[in-house]
Amino acid sequence: MSNDLTGKVALVTGSSRGLGAGIAMKLAACGAKVAVNYFGSEEKAKSVKQQINEQGGSAEIFKANVTDEQEVKQMCQKITETLGEIDILVINATGPQPIIKIEDLTWQDMLNQLDFFVKSPLYLVQQVIASMKRKKYGRIINIGSEVFETAAPLEFSNYISAKGAQLGLTRSWSSELAAFQITVNLVAPGWIPTERHANDSQEAKDQYAETVPLKRQGKAEDIGDTVAFLASDGANFITGQRISVNGGKTVE
Repeated sequence: MSNDLTGKVALVTGSSRGLGAGIAMKLAACGAKVAVNYFGSEEKAKSVKQQINEQGGSAEIFKANVTDEQEVKQMCQKITETLGEIDILVINATGPQPIIKIEDLTWQDMLNQLDFFVKSPLYLVQQVIASMKRKKYGRIINIGSEVFETAAPLEFSNYISAKGAQLGLTRSWSSELAAFQITVNLVAPGWIPTERHANDSQEAKDQYAETVPLKRQGKAEDIGDTVAFLASDGANFITGQRISVNGGKTVE
């Protein structure tokens, strides 16, 4: 089944690098007009856009801090004016993910993670659901993590708890928006090496791969493929689900 997204407009937050870039390129390859969101590096965002264009796709870049309500609103307005109303929202952007043991954990450490996995999704969804409801069509896809199931690594409760909250939003919003034919799902990757993991040792990566039934780590393209499927008509009867893409490390 082809994941044909021709004519659709997709916003992928945090898509200037890593998983987000892989997702943006896959959606563009399937025919979507892609809004590449970035905050830190315009150069990297331009590179993603260039790669998409060179492969025959369509993309534009949009700068915004997705934890800031006004910036989210302005970005979504610019996307609508430039590409059209947003049909597919992929909530991928994240910030620093510090390892902090309980004794040193502060409430601000918790809020820093909730900013990306609860506050940002709220602001983004509020900007897109009016048009989705009117059209009786929409795809909202959160990018989660396997850590909510595995509870690893240690001293990571700030991040893991926020990812749990993100899953709660996914399930609740899927029920609330179902009457409007808007689907809401979450893709939960395993440890997939990206630029964020540049300083991680090969030994650590090999040790993780040994715990995966398929005996390897995934690639950004694996996440892009899953997101593209959930965004397609082939997934129009799938909502409220957590889809693990981790080589079988967790089973549900």
